[in-house]
Amino acid sequence: MNTSLTDPRDDVDPDIRRFIQITSADYAAFSATSGTGNAALREVALRVRERWRAGGPKMAASIDLTVGARNVRIRIHRPSDRENLPTLVYLHGGGWTLFSIDTHDRLMREYAARAGCAVLGIDYSLSPEVRFPHALDEIADVLAWLSSAEQTAGLSRDIFALGGDSAGANLAISTALRRVGRAAQPRALLLNYGAFDTEHRPSHRRYDGDRYMLTAAEMDGFWANYVGNSGRTEDVLARPLLASLKGLPPVFLCIPECDILVDENLEMARRLTEAGVEVDSHMYKGATHSFLEAVSISPLADLALEEASRWLQQRIGA
Repeated sequence: MNTSLTDPRDDVDPDIRRFIQITSADYAAFSATSGTGNAALREVALRVRERWRAGGPKMAASIDLTVGARNVRIRIHRPSDRENLPTLVYLHGGGWTLFSIDTHDRLMREYAARAGCAVLGIDYSLSPEVRFPHALDEIADVLAWLSSAEQTAGLSRDIFALGGDSAGANLAISTALRRVGRAAQPRALLLNYGAFDTEHRPSHRRYDGDRYMLTAAEMDGFWANYVGNSGRTEDVLARPLLASLKGLPPVFLCIPECDILVDENLEMARRLTEAGVEVDSHMYKGATHSFLEAVSISPLADLALEEASRWLQQRIGA
């Protein structure tokens, strides 16, 4: 069923619908002149996201560094010159296959400005060139650098949160699971429309198709890229919905109503609560996967960013 911006049958917020239409048109235009292969797909994704990462808050400083034993590229956004800044370590989405700290630059600056914390984005290696758990190992390297004496970027060495969207939310919670019981643990988890399990649920049928930004077939392909073996794995660090969630820090879940992943996000909220984790779960009516990137035109995305940033500010003392 095709719907226009004003079609009353459309369950997507009108501004998010416009975001999807513009993004889809850009993908079609840029793909027509691109090559094939992963490098070409990533270049198209970067061009499509160009208009959505532009503008937004200005930072007191933004620096790119290469850190850790694996020489991982990171970007640090500082909203002020204050020393010892609490930090949100942010992991971009893109199905472990696409996107980067460049495509998500505005989103990271939005959190920095609104929460008053530094944001450290990690440009982890993408799949299928590398697979699970390589990205998790790179994130561990960066966190080791963050807490070390070598870190002279003006960031707190022990007050940090982990966050991410989609595949990045998966990496964030799995990183936190790896650190349960260790001294340097995140103070909070900010999880935006996370990919937490390989199994299809009813929402994979209800919100499948190009009208809702992310399709079930795309998600299956991303899982296959990440874990290999046609996307099949029993490892709980790849599928954190299967893990024991006890001992995790407080969690904020941003859940779009019109997303194939909505059911697994609601299930994650239930499982976290059952495990005794403090959970603040927000459902955004009419929102789709990736809707936060539409903040330049969407009051709904602005609201979601503001609510998460207030929560984050309370948890890490920014």
